[in-house]
Amino acid sequence: MTAPASTMDRTPEAGQVTLAVQGQVATLTFDRPAARNAMTWTMYEQLGQHCRDLAGDGGAGIRVVVMRGAGGEAFVAGTDIAQFRAFQSGDDGIAYEERIDEGIALVEKLPMPTVAVVDGWCVGGGLAIATACDFRLATPNARFGVPIARTLGNTLSAQNLAKLRAAWGLQPVRRMLLLAQILDADAALACGFLEGIRQPDELDAEVAALCEKLAKLAPVTQQSAKEALRRQTVEAVADTDDLVRRCYGSRDFMEGVEAFVEKRAPRWRGE
Repeated sequence: MTAPASTMDRTPEAGQVTLAVQGQVATLTFDRPAARNAMTWTMYEQLGQHCRDLAGDGGAGIRVVVMRGAGGEAFVAGTDIAQFRAFQSGDDGIAYEERIDEGIALVEKLPMPTVAVVDGWCVGGGLAIATACDFRLATPNARFGVPIARTLGNTLSAQNLAKLRAAWGLQPVRRMLLLAQILDADAALACGFLEGIRQPDELDAEVAALCEKLAKLAPVTQQSAKEALRRQTVEAVADTDDLVRRCYGSRDFMEGVEAFVEKRAPRWRGE
């Protein structure tokens, strides 16, 4: 999740991903509420570094990692779209998707169980992060999707698609991508993506109870099961770089980015 040094933004508007430890539980918080926690390159870099630390000596004694968004409106509302204005060709899209895949893999490879706490929007890159976690709890107003057919006109990497399909099933992913549907918490619960739905004032207690259960179980078994499932999900994933390059190199993608930033409807041309 490391972007080129020239693109790193260290201003407060870039947001941050904070780490707090209480007992055996580490909590990573996506903290950019003014933008619904949309991820900047800086935030991706921080998330990656926290994961490296927790997978190493910094994770000694940690049995569960919780991930959540600040502000009560979103877990993570995707990647900050304004950053895409610097893209000039399909190769930029390939590099971006590879960078995201590498960062998501750091979340997946954490040796301890992970829990995503979703209150509000969980879309695009946010959905990829939540999907990389082992368990997810949500409030009734949680919303999930990848509405890029309506917004940007780009596409997802093969690995991202494979993980979404494994977590949601084929038809819900088709709805997210081909219809640009946003799915609610009930739909996420019905397909097994969520462990449960709780009201906001009940959510923390439910998260604590799940963390307590996980912390009491055999860590080596948990580590082995996590890694075995990860390998099976990404094994023999099809090469779709040509499709990624086509989308990110299209005029429609450039139009989608500009329309999003200008807060208007995009004018799709199919080219």
